[in-house]
Amino acid sequence: MATLPQLIEEDVQELSRALRELLMKTDASLAMVIDKGGFLISECGERNDFDTTTLAALSAASFAATQGIASLVSESNFSSIYQQGDTFSLLVMNVDEYCLLTIVFKAHISVGAVKYFAESSTKVVAKQMKASHERDPSTGLDLSMLNMADPAPMFKKKAA
Repeated sequence: MATLPQLIEEDVQELSRALRELLMKTDASLAMVIDKGGFLISECGERNDFDTTTLAALSAASFAATQGIASLVSESNFSSIYQQGDTFSLLVMNVDEYCLLTIVFKAHISVGAVKYFAESSTKVVAKQMKASHERDPSTGLDLSMLNMADPAPMFKKKAA
């Protein structure tokens, strides 16, 4: 199965709604849904302040490294990682087998509060991603196969 299902407008709207609600409750600066390969699926917040494409890729890589560490210490799974900074902090949370939720927030905001509200957001995102997978499980986009130099063939409409 492809890692990223084909998302329709309903999916994108629900993901955006969940991210907007999370930002409102936490006063975070940016929230992103990314696939575990590091590709940005949806984002909400102060996009212009951050390179979201690179942030998504590095967040996924950091989470993958953390999963490697979990196995080294005989832990079946670490569900989140937290990076504390002087100005901004970052929380990456596991959503499901396919994607992650990355939240950037000002360092003075409590990570506990962000994590508390993000728990319900991860459930909403997971539910929507599951619905999109179930809609047509034989189709999807495997972004790991994407040729970054020429992505057009991946996004062409197939003949019926």
